[in-house]
Amino acid sequence: MKNNESLNQVQTPNNDKGFTKRSKDIKDLIAPSGIDATHTRQLEIVSNTSKFARTLTISTLPRMCTFPELLRGMYTFGDINVSVFINPISEAKSQSDLNKTINELESERIVAIDRGDINRESLLAQKRAEAESLRDAIASGMDKLYDSSIICTLYAYSLEELDKQTELLSSEMAKTLIGIKTAWAMQEDAFKSNLPFGEDKIAKTHTFDRRSMATVFPFINSDVGHENGIPIGFNRQTGLPILYDNFSSELSNYNMVVFGKSGAGKGVTIKTLIARSAVLMGIESLALDAEGEYGIVAEALGGINVVISPNSKTIINPFDIEPEITRDEITGREKVVLNVENKVEDVTQILLTMARGSTRSEDINEVTKQIIAEAAAEEYAAIGINNDVNSLYAINSSTIMKSDYLGKSKKQMPTIGSWYHRLEENANKNTNPDYRSHYSYLIKVMRQYVREFNGQMSYFDGQSTFDLLEGTSFINLDISNLEERFARPLAQQILLSWIWEKYVKRNSEDKSKAGKKRVLVDEAWMLLPYPEAVDFLNKMARRARKRNVSLAVVSQRFQDFYEKSEVQAVLTSSDTKLFLAQDKSEIQYIKEVFKLSEGEASFLTTCSRGQGLFKVGEQTAIIEIVPTKKEFEFMETNVNKLKEKSEE
Repeated sequence: MKNNESLNQVQTPNNDKGFTKRSKDIKDLIAPSGIDATHTRQLEIVSNTSKFARTLTISTLPRMCTFPELLRGMYTFGDINVSVFINPISEAKSQSDLNKTINELESERIVAIDRGDINRESLLAQKRAEAESLRDAIASGMDKLYDSSIICTLYAYSLEELDKQTELLSSEMAKTLIGIKTAWAMQEDAFKSNLPFGEDKIAKTHTFDRRSMATVFPFINSDVGHENGIPIGFNRQTGLPILYDNFSSELSNYNMVVFGKSGAGKGVTIKTLIARSAVLMGIESLALDAEGEYGIVAEALGGINVVISPNSKTIINPFDIEPEITRDEITGREKVVLNVENKVEDVTQILLTMARGSTRSEDINEVTKQIIAEAAAEEYAAIGINNDVNSLYAINSSTIMKSDYLGKSKKQMPTIGSWYHRLEENANKNTNPDYRSHYSYLIKVMRQYVREFNGQMSYFDGQSTFDLLEGTSFINLDISNLEERFARPLAQQILLSWIWEKYVKRNSEDKSKAGKKRVLVDEAWMLLPYPEAVDFLNKMARRARKRNVSLAVVSQRFQDFYEKSEVQAVLTSSDTKLFLAQDKSEIQYIKEVFKLSEGEASFLTTCSRGQGLFKVGEQTAIIEIVPTKKEFEFMETNVNKLKEKSEE
């Protein structure tokens, strides 16, 4: 056989000649078909899918460097490789070069004095003083000079995209006064310099001192997370697991927001967080489930799944009020208090949302709110409930519900139905002509929420049939069977208020005694059109930390949060932010608010499911969340995949 490069001749035992193919080595497996280096501005890597590469070098640097911002925009810029070559300069050469520079500066300064150019003379004097200071520091061993070459290679699947990315990178680096230029007519050598061979073939160097040299090191993502947290995912840049504890004392608050387009992995991410934190850290969670996704998690964790729908027998009464344990700021002692005024305000906000309806009527104003609030306050007063904790309970009464506090039994609470009848009574007693239209409007629109009249949305009218159980690992409140346009957002608001009473307020303000709890609001964008609902969500975000509670807000559209200033407290009160894959129409808003680099923004529009940008306080990492095979059994939300699994 003449061509023995691809075939090797071997001798068989019976002396017959046979042939076998030469085994491939690692180079054969990973090498592309070829690289076209004939162009002056880029290379073309020829493979099954051709890819273009352009290598650039740092041309100008600022006089002052800041860690870690100097090259951060370059290190995090999407599909890019960066190499930094550092060569120390000997002390003798450093001293010689600096002495030469000092003499040149002095000569130029004298010329400037002779010409009467005071500004230039002052500038040259300053530069000479800096050079002398650096020379003296090197002589005393306190500093050192280095020659450094910084090279980066951008990759794209088309020349148009490569040109666009080059322009974006130039703009990003210009923010820190760094200039970059294409290694024109040197693309082959420059590309080789950026391969892991440790050889700088183009030697486009800049001189750094010791402190400025330290600013080029990319130590910006190495310590994301917490020492004692749960493993939530992997850092894609370092390959290390990210441990996360949203109750860490390092955080200013415990809240988190998760944004991502449909299919980005929001549900899987939150289920991973809930399941692992329940098992590994004992954190109790409660989900306000708008899409019916978390019921299977409740079953897997031994929790409770409560379905609220027009046909269910479960009733949640928005008038429920609970005592709370507060700590005196002066004495530090705990005391049990009852704040009826706050509860009346919360109920009023809920009833206002009901009155506005799905059309968000403009007929609602301060007069309407006053009428609603007066009737609500009268309802509590009618059964003797005031700011005295004991007024919440009765010893011998036909209205006894259950034993609850200090051996006493709780009174039956007002309901939407009883409030409606009081509204009718107040309307009949009213003599103010300015109030008549408001009473007439309320009596008409609020009738649909009253069970006595078979109202179509009366499922929140009545005494509560369900109470939250302390110590339950996971409670899921499923409202997915309610109408999406209005009934579901209304249920979110009512349940948030109820959760605050029954779940959050029960936690002590003393964190050493309080359990760690998480409240999850899924598809929070539904609340945003309703001002009273947004107001309560904001208050909950601000007040949750005091009760050792984490509010987790999950939503698809960040643009809705960006455009509605009233909901900004949710963002500012969340120290943890997770951005999964984003739609291109959304990314500009996220980039503007959270000061993302071009590379970070580009990554969020191209990343795969379960990948994203994880911001914890001041730290940022590119994260990948991969549940285990066992976890996927109760985390998968893709309907088609669930169907396939059920048919197996």
